Amino acid sequence: MGIFDLDGRVAVITGGNGGIGLGIAQALADAGAAVSIWGRNADKNAQAVASIAAKGSRAEAQVCDVTDAASVKAAMAATLQTFGRVDGCFANAGIGGGGRRAFIDRTDDEWRRMFATNLDGVFHVFREAARHMTERAAGGDAFGRLVATSSMASLFGTARNEHYAATKAATNAVVRALGVELARYGITANAILPGWIKSDMTQGLMADDKFVGNVMPRIPMRRFGEPADFGGIAVYLMSRASSYHTGDMIVIDGGYTTF
Repeated sequence: MGIFDLDGRVAVITGGNGGIGLGIAQALADAGAAVSIWGRNADKNAQAVASIAAKGSRAEAQVCDVTDAASVKAAMAATLQTFGRVDGCFANAGIGGGGRRAFIDRTDDEWRRMFATNLDGVFHVFREAARHMTERAAGGDAFGRLVATSSMASLFGTARNEHYAATKAATNAVVRALGVELARYGITANAILPGWIKSDMTQGLMADDKFVGNVMPRIPMRRFGEPADFGGIAVYLMSRASSYHTGDMIVIDGGYTTF
């Protein structure tokens, strides 16, 4: 069994029916893992599962709203019923801020909606996964991977997007804390910080010539990222190769933050 071989492993990917989440799910499946895709849209879930199953990999989906703790509990129970275990949990589901409203005009509802999905969602999903993983560790099977999709907005000042940035900075803090607390169970916790990536969330920006003209010269790779660019880091973090790597914020941005 190679160091990156995921045969026999099971991964949950929230928001795994499109964008970065689907890129992660496809790469994990290609490396041998069974994947459970959790998302709110049943049709998109089914399409994602079909694209993975077509390659001969094991995949299933659960309709799940990560803002709802009961929905997350039900999805975890159903996934365990299907696969018997969960080795990795990728908390990828999230919503964007859009940068459309000035801070002084931010509504309470917008603020709370952002935190409900981007932070409470990570809490709900990681709590269920960690409970299962620590119980398994107590039985002698100490292995677990918690991976959150964060953002460069957690590092930089992002005008008109403070609510989104706050959720991602908080997610980084959660990951660091879990990296320390859960290490004794063989569980690692890390965050992936994407740069400018082509996805449904960024579709409007990518179509804005002014935005592209300003941002592209700051990306040394001279291209926007693709969902497939997150496959390698996902497989690494899911594998035995990353057993001593925890509490980290891993930037995947084509060099944007270094230039």
